[in-house]
Amino acid sequence: MQDQHADLEWRADVPISRQFDDPYFSLDDGLAETAHVFLSGNDLPARFDGPIEIGELGFGTGLNFLVTWAAWEAAGARHPLTFHSFEAFPMSLPDMAKALDAFPGLAEKAATLIGGLAENPAQVALTGGPTLRLDLGDARRTLPASTLRADAWYLDGFSPAKNPELWEPALMAEVARHTVPGGTAATYSAAGHVRRALQDAGFTVTRVPGYGRKRHMTQARMPA
Repeated sequence: MQDQHADLEWRADVPISRQFDDPYFSLDDGLAETAHVFLSGNDLPARFDGPIEIGELGFGTGLNFLVTWAAWEAAGARHPLTFHSFEAFPMSLPDMAKALDAFPGLAEKAATLIGGLAENPAQVALTGGPTLRLDLGDARRTLPASTLRADAWYLDGFSPAKNPELWEPALMAEVARHTVPGGTAATYSAAGHVRRALQDAGFTVTRVPGYGRKRHMTQARMPA
């Protein structure tokens, strides 16, 4: 994949990737989808009782980061949260702002995020809040070079049928290599080859109820 910006079309308030013919978040309720798949899927916010580092494949609109920040703040967490995301096709900041307008409850945080990215697209340190690190480029290149040791993973690439590069076994092995013992991963996908790749990488994999129209999703845990 060549590194490039996201090419979008819009369906009401939802951005659709022309590269992958897939929406960036649920057409039904993106907030509830993120909370179900990535927060609950990684036993959050219960794990905010200590320092935590979250890895993410696919930053997209930044919605997962904002929902996580809001949950961390609501939990009264006193320990650092670092959110390290990998994105090959970054959105322009105007497109990101337009997408996040669909979530007025996150408007203040969205504006802070976009302002921070405008100043430094690689790292945003939010006063009193989490730290965002954003690696731009193909994750098959950037993740192996990263020093990340994630406590939890959000595996949020586009559909494996449309974006197979982000779900291939070699990349799932890198996800495992960059996960602490006892660390977790969650994804909306329940595709058999995704679950097998995670299992082959060393995770214990469980299929659980998905969000909305998705019957199942995947949770994974690295043995302690």
